Amino acid sequence: MDSILKMTSPEMVPVIVEKLRASFLTGKTRCLEYRKRQLKQLYFLVHENQQAFTDAIYKDLGRPSMETSFGEIITFKNDCLMAIKNLKNWAKDEHVWPGLPFMLHSTYVRKDPKGTVLVLGAWNYPITVQLSPMIGAIAAGNTAVLKPSEISAHTAQLIADLWPKYMDLETTAVVNGAIPQAQALLDERWEHIFYTGNGRVGSIVAEKAAKFLCPVTLELGGKSPVIIDDSANLSIAAHRILWAKSFNTGQTCIAPDYVLVDRKIQDKFIDELLKARRQFGKEFVSRGKDIGRIVSANHWKRIRNLAASSKADLVVGGVNEADEESRFMPLTVFKNVHADDATMGEEIFGPILPIIPIGSIREAVDFVNARDQPLALYMFTENKDVSEYIMKYTRSGAVVRGDMLIHFVIDALPFGGTGPAGFGAYHGQHSFECFSHRRSVVVAPAGGIIGFIVEKIMSMRYPPYTGGKNKFFQLVLSDHAGFGHPREPTKSSTSVDQPIKRVSTYIVP
Repeated sequence: MDSILKMTSPEMVPVIVEKLRASFLTGKTRCLEYRKRQLKQLYFLVHENQQAFTDAIYKDLGRPSMETSFGEIITFKNDCLMAIKNLKNWAKDEHVWPGLPFMLHSTYVRKDPKGTVLVLGAWNYPITVQLSPMIGAIAAGNTAVLKPSEISAHTAQLIADLWPKYMDLETTAVVNGAIPQAQALLDERWEHIFYTGNGRVGSIVAEKAAKFLCPVTLELGGKSPVIIDDSANLSIAAHRILWAKSFNTGQTCIAPDYVLVDRKIQDKFIDELLKARRQFGKEFVSRGKDIGRIVSANHWKRIRNLAASSKADLVVGGVNEADEESRFMPLTVFKNVHADDATMGEEIFGPILPIIPIGSIREAVDFVNARDQPLALYMFTENKDVSEYIMKYTRSGAVVRGDMLIHFVIDALPFGGTGPAGFGAYHGQHSFECFSHRRSVVVAPAGGIIGFIVEKIMSMRYPPYTGGKNKFFQLVLSDHAGFGHPREPTKSSTSVDQPIKRVSTYIVP
């Protein structure tokens, strides 16, 4: 990695940050037209170097070019264009009704930039999870530092090489390196930190940010489940799950981590998986060009050890087909997996798919709820009651019914986690809002006839305080919702002597 990546000196980090902070205070990034120009430059940084990015990502991840085009380049460019097109509308003041007592006041919310922000990228999607957050940071008017992941070294160096050719170095910067550089960055004061990665490092980022009471967005991961009931189209489910699990060789934070399938249809589902695997072709199954590689030797060993330690029934793949030299790990499927299997501990983040037979949807929901909230939850069911039951009684960053991964590329939807899967969201307008401060503004009339009238009314708040003044404000300012007296329950209220029953309108198979 040292020969590929040109490391930024940790001693330069405070200098870079101070320069960006000083530049922010000049007001340069407040101009919407300036932000649009920078967003256009960021767009062309990728657009004019698509092949270079495809080649760099292939060197880092062995990823097929179509996956890079479909999963990163197109998505990123669309995100850029959306921000450019909608920035004026996103940034405009949001006027709000202050209520009758303050109807003569002007009240609105400004969308202010937060200041100087830090984006800590991840290695698995070097464009969408590194450059895409920068869209939001720039669109919102911040100055920003991007630290690409050193694990995807070829792509990180490409970004660093291209940055000064396209971007204004007075307002944005790239810092390359590993732990020393990350530590130096986290020792600085920021107005927002955006981190994509695992929970262990996420905890460190949050702890460092807390020193300065700095807000953070954490895009983490977890074991995202798939629930399949007996009403599902098993052929479609198998094709879509197989594609999602093999996309980027399973190295995706929202990849299906395990499948919970009705016990009665487990074997039918597996037959459809094997059929879909054959239809994907020989380039997919035997170290071909349609399936990528594991990012590093250490990560490959971890995934191989998970597969080797499993006590479940092997369906396809396995360690005998793995190759350490090329970091190839075949798509490996296990069935009849138990909850305490090796594959059910940590997030897999690789091409291993455990299949767990379950007896009911309630059992599936209980299984999911016994673990940390996932970043994504997937389901295949044609039963609306089942779908509603799953959504009502589980928690996750997102829910997708009938497909996999696609919520990530829909910019209108916020992308983010909950609980250990992270917090905060981005994509589209949500990226702009992530890096913006909603600043409340009140303009009280203080001159002219309106100011005179308002002052006559508001002067009632000045001493000396009297009972009459107190009654006046209680009458004018109190919100009388008309709920009636609390000791006079309506017919729909529940008596304290009556037990409260849990009522569900959903069918629980």
